[in-house]
Amino acid sequence: MDCCIVTTLWCFIPLFLLIHFLCFAFADADFTLLWVSLLGHRPEKKLKGLVVWVTGGSSGIGEELAYQLARCGSRLILSARREDELNRVKRCCLERSDLQDEDILVLPLDLLERTSHEEKTKAAIQHFGHIDILINNGGRSQRSLCVETSVDVYQALMELNFLGTVSITKQVLPHMTQRGSGSIVTVSSIVGIAGAPLSTGYSASKHALQGFFNSLRTELTDFPNIVISTVLPGPVQSQIVSNAFTEEVNKPVVSVGSQEHKMPTSRCVRLMLVGISNSIKEMWIAQQPFLLFYYAWQYAPTFAWIATNLLGRKRVQNFKAGLDADSAYFTKPKTS
Repeated sequence: MDCCIVTTLWCFIPLFLLIHFLCFAFADADFTLLWVSLLGHRPEKKLKGLVVWVTGGSSGIGEELAYQLARCGSRLILSARREDELNRVKRCCLERSDLQDEDILVLPLDLLERTSHEEKTKAAIQHFGHIDILINNGGRSQRSLCVETSVDVYQALMELNFLGTVSITKQVLPHMTQRGSGSIVTVSSIVGIAGAPLSTGYSASKHALQGFFNSLRTELTDFPNIVISTVLPGPVQSQIVSNAFTEEVNKPVVSVGSQEHKMPTSRCVRLMLVGISNSIKEMWIAQQPFLLFYYAWQYAPTFAWIATNLLGRKRVQNFKAGLDADSAYFTKPKTS
């Protein structure tokens, strides 16, 4: 009898490992996030009626956040620099949900104008009475080689991505500590834990955000109902490349390239909302092979350096060939 049990166990272990390998091969998020997406709280129930402030809400991930939050019944504060685009997003939210006009506040905001952030926060609180969730999504990426990039670009990236986000957070945080509850969610990036060529300044700003919010989380142990979360997406279909900094502050990206190979924005945002609904502190969201990088940098950094050097070289080749930097990793780029 004991022999049969042992034999069964030895047969079960390879099957167990095979199932996990197959799940990981087709996964697009870390196992914790995928687990709660199956068995955890649903955003439609958990986020209904909550007041959510989304920065960078006029395009890309921020725009999709607005649409999906509206369908969940969340009341929204939409912020970005372009008021006309925010009004467009608001109209679409109203068309796609049961929200009323007063349930969505368009609040134009420039992350670089830090002296205005206190006034903007007061306006948001005055309109709804409180803020349940702040989603720090505003920022810009970078596509340029370090040796060709002006220091002004690095300063602009840190001012916008890091200090702008910190400034808004510092305005909202006292409100949440006074209430004793709330959630601050910050959209970082895979390059927040793993460096990537062409994004030296962007990566530095995201590393800074990781350090800031990891440290802040430990400061708030006396406020267990305030959740600090970071989201680390891999390549996602959005306008982040077309709006990226290049080697000079005011120089636009010459060639954006196809974005079809990247994760759909709707899938990324759905996973984000699942993570927020279940108070996940750090969310890894990416298709393979990028998801493998997260685990490699976490558990096998020596292997991660080898893989990063190989794919980093390919990333630069793609960039110089006029392709999107994250395309054609395993094929030879075609040049015109």
